[in-house]
Amino acid sequence: MRFRSLLVLLLLSLWLTPLAYGQHKVAVCSTTQIADFTRQIVGDDWEVLCVLGPGQDPHSYEPRIEDSEMVARADLCLQNGWHLEGGEWMQDLADNNSKPLVTCVTGVVPLQAADKEGLVNDPHAWFAPANAAIYVRNILAGVSKTDPENAHMFQQRAALYLGQLNALDLWIKNQVVQIPAGRRVLVTHHDAFGYFCTTYGFEAASPAGWTTEEIGGIGLDRRQEIVEKIRDIGVPSIFVETSLDQRMISEIARDAGVEIGGNLYSDAMGAEGTAGETYIGMMRENVLTIVAGLK
Repeated sequence: MRFRSLLVLLLLSLWLTPLAYGQHKVAVCSTTQIADFTRQIVGDDWEVLCVLGPGQDPHSYEPRIEDSEMVARADLCLQNGWHLEGGEWMQDLADNNSKPLVTCVTGVVPLQAADKEGLVNDPHAWFAPANAAIYVRNILAGVSKTDPENAHMFQQRAALYLGQLNALDLWIKNQVVQIPAGRRVLVTHHDAFGYFCTTYGFEAASPAGWTTEEIGGIGLDRRQEIVEKIRDIGVPSIFVETSLDQRMISEIARDAGVEIGGNLYSDAMGAEGTAGETYIGMMRENVLTIVAGLK
């Protein structure tokens, strides 16, 4: 009799377990940074999925059938906005599946960037921790509205994380003072670091502008112009981005007679298990690499 009772309890627990997991709400995020911010807020209360993986470029990404299937499961979708998701692919995925969408740059004061169609809002706003805090508050509002029963937990986690972002900002300021003012020129493949440079007193310079669409099409004249500009700037190092083809920037560095100062995380964070797998880790490693390359 006792054995039968234990067997019934075991079968009941196995039957209830999938139901318990099924109660988790699902957030689907466009980029790795937004997925990390969301995980910091929802903890284990939600399942957080991401369309892009480490090292993938949001500007040129083309959604797959699996992405639509992922979004179909979502209770809430989250994107960066300002055309970071080239062709508005995250907006389309959410609309096609009738899912609510949070745009994380809402409320950020934009920098203007040159585009072939004129001036546009630079979408790489997360590179200033103060802007990352705005992303976090937008995400907090979205998940709290979707899951009000857990709103208090979300608020407590967000409060802790906002404190960590403030500490990150202070730490970066203490690090970059090691670089002489005349060397604070950050040369990268595409102009993803405008907000970082504006916040911490750098000049940003890049071959391809703010978008990665032009990377494969730079002619010899434009390339020579870039080489001469790097020589004129006089920096000891330029940097390659982990989400982009590194060959062109490496060739430009060789022609300009400068070193490659290291790899920087730009539009995507690092793979699981790397130092850059979180936003704070990504920013920390970028700053250490920039300081070592320019001081």
